Amino acid sequence: MGSNGKSDGNYDSNSSNNSRSSNNDGNGNGKVYIVGAGPGDPGLLTIKALKVIEQADVVLYDRLVSDGVLGFIPEYVEKVYVGREVGDDPTHQDTTNMLMLKYAREGKKVVRLKGGDPFIFGRGGEEAEFLVEHGIEFEIVPGVTSAIAAPAYAGIPLTHRAYSSSLAIITGHEATKDKHGIDIAGIAKAVDTLVVLMGISNLKDIVDTLLSNGIADDTPIAIVEYGTVKDKQRVTISTLKKIVEYARDVRPPAVIVIGRTVDLAERLRWYKGCRYRSFR
Repeated sequence: MGSNGKSDGNYDSNSSNNSRSSNNDGNGNGKVYIVGAGPGDPGLLTIKALKVIEQADVVLYDRLVSDGVLGFIPEYVEKVYVGREVGDDPTHQDTTNMLMLKYAREGKKVVRLKGGDPFIFGRGGEEAEFLVEHGIEFEIVPGVTSAIAAPAYAGIPLTHRAYSSSLAIITGHEATKDKHGIDIAGIAKAVDTLVVLMGISNLKDIVDTLLSNGIADDTPIAIVEYGTVKDKQRVTISTLKKIVEYARDVRPPAVIVIGRTVDLAERLRWYKGCRYRSFR
């Protein structure tokens, strides 16, 4: 299927495949679409993201893009895995950047497919800056972030008139003020609900920092593993005082939710593919 190449995201699904390679900026360059693949459930992929994927020449995809979403990529589209594993050399991003540049300069329509939303701890902003610096046209296609979807599938509303009117989303890679500049305890005191992404490897530091800075040890906390993936999702519910002990077998990808709305999880559980365990 072809594209009219317009930056407003309007696509002509009836165009022929021959028009796919003509999508360039007039200087021989193609175009890069930085696309959010959502949190795993292929049903949460946006219609716009699906259309862009179907019209791509090449898809550069991340580790957290689910098999269900990858299944939407047509067979004739080139697929290149650029996922970064935990502990990989940070120069890995440079390789991804150069691949985007290479394919775009070949006049191709490039989809940079990223788990969740590309602008929520997804390095989408950095990749967009790189494309600007090299004169490559690009478009951002937002995705459903796991920060919202994983708690929703676990029956945890992040806001609720009776419990929470404020929310913060932070990265767990920078858990303490002393080490990395994020005052996690200060943020936790300022909002009703705190969501932590990429925090499992740093869970003990996060909890210790919160407790040592006056956050109550009976504060509810939930960890949602594989947030929207049927038969893989698991929710561990406890308190700040106990969570480290009972979450020793938790593995990423996982979303941490801290706050009173966690108490609604077992009452509002609706997703049949989820397993719950509570240690209160």
